[in-house]
Amino acid sequence: MVTAVIFFAHFIFALIIFTKKWQDESLSTAFINIGLIGLLFTVGWSIASIISKLLMDQKGFGIYFDRDTFSLSLLSIAELFFYKMYYADIINAGDKEKQ
Repeated sequence: MVTAVIFFAHFIFALIIFTKKWQDESLSTAFINIGLIGLLFTVGWSIASIISKLLMDQKGFGIYFDRDTFSLSLLSIAELFFYKMYYADIINAGDKEKQ
């Protein structure tokens, strides 16, 4: 269940970035950003899986939070900090409109 929520959050984030880049710049830029998100997700999940194998066994903390879910959570936290810096113009655009 937790894994599905993490995948869904990534899907919604990718859709938001795709539409904002398509509206602000061009369709090719939107597809390049989707490619970047997909590449960072796959490579980051592999690296997070290696780290999670060092920290815990396959069972993890229970039926809903096993080692794969832990690695996805670790990846999501790392991506949060990266995307907050990389897409700062999109994230902070809502704050500028309020002022």
